[in-house]
Amino acid sequence: MSRANLAMAFAVALVMALAGCEKAAYEPAQQSGANPPLPEPRSFFVPPMQVPKGTGWAQGEKPAVADGLEIEPIASGLMHPRQLLALPNGDVLVVEANGPGAEPVSSPKQMIAGLVKNQSGKGGKGGNRITLLRRVPGQPGEWRKHVFIENLHSPFGVQLIGDTLYVANTDAIMKYRYTPGETRMSDPGVEFADLPGTINHHWTKALLASADGSRLYVGVGSNSNITENGLDVEYRRAVVLEVDARTGASRIYASGIRNPTGLGWEPATGKLWAIANERDEIGADLVPDYLTSVQEGGFYGWPYSYYGQHVDTRVQPQRPDLVARAIRPDYALGSHVAPLGLWFYRGDGLPEKYRGGAFVSQHGSWDRSPLSGYNVVFVRFQGGKPVGTPEQVVGGFASADEKTLKGAPVGLAEDAGGALLIADDVGNTVWRVSARGAGATASPP
Repeated sequence: MSRANLAMAFAVALVMALAGCEKAAYEPAQQSGANPPLPEPRSFFVPPMQVPKGTGWAQGEKPAVADGLEIEPIASGLMHPRQLLALPNGDVLVVEANGPGAEPVSSPKQMIAGLVKNQSGKGGKGGNRITLLRRVPGQPGEWRKHVFIENLHSPFGVQLIGDTLYVANTDAIMKYRYTPGETRMSDPGVEFADLPGTINHHWTKALLASADGSRLYVGVGSNSNITENGLDVEYRRAVVLEVDARTGASRIYASGIRNPTGLGWEPATGKLWAIANERDEIGADLVPDYLTSVQEGGFYGWPYSYYGQHVDTRVQPQRPDLVARAIRPDYALGSHVAPLGLWFYRGDGLPEKYRGGAFVSQHGSWDRSPLSGYNVVFVRFQGGKPVGTPEQVVGGFASADEKTLKGAPVGLAEDAGGALLIADDVGNTVWRVSARGAGATASPP
């Protein structure tokens, strides 16, 4: 073992020893729903953490699925697949990326976070590209892969409006003219709208088009946990932006959402919803990540408070005026589950109970012991609102003893046959979940 690797292993072991004494009191499901229990915040020299070692999937291994479902890989050997987009002709785009590595390491905590991320496999090198998957009709197994767009800058969100493909790099939205059937983008693309791109504590930029194609919505995460880098670098951060799809002009649609990593339209009401990663380092049971409707002009608390008026005393100066109007999120998912993918299911390829509800991919977090997340859950909706507790649909990404990590789910999509697609950035795989017996060879409509 090299001296660098030995130092890294020692640092990780020391951190884990210091952080291993604080255990969560709640299961994620116990902290789900409209009124999650919120214990008193804690203060730590080293916050509680648990980090499984990233190993990837062994030959023939795959995640476990709920009754009535089956799962198979349709693409492997990718470079950190993060987001998916199913195109009208049945092709699927896979965004392969990781952070740009531009955030300065200015504290021991940041150094530790980097070591932890690398050990888990979540720090894998991203492809900075989009790969196109095309199924071979009538044939089982993996779909054909084609490098579609290269030389991107930590891309994440991708949307198609008419014949225009929008790609959200970490610092700008790119625009391309899309030609159906192409296996490589022929248009060189142009920069369409700038996005906040300095420091990039949270680098992902989720992207969603409005139903009429006139607007794009962008999820932009904060530049810190709770403003430790100063308020100046939080300009147009922790927000959902609304972008005019014709001119590129943008405005803040909603604010105070620490890291809105996924956006979607709830099918019954047509309202905008988001998943969000909440703040860290005040306990294994704080703060629950959430799924919420997004109100125009709404403020959701970050950094001054969480879950309405629960003040975060670490933030200075305080803003009681903003805390007073902070909107309480609709639905807690559990603490530190790290939701990164949201998909409202409208198809009929999966069992009927999934129609109209939301699938949420939970990437898992370092800031909790025992582990939480590392699965895909389903949240049932009734009358346009989430009800009940999250139901695990896909699991087995982490080993039973919580020591190793085979995969971690990120982006979600629905293919032409109504199957659920999952991007796995630790296993470098795209998985397809279908109704048991439907198989991968069914022809798309």
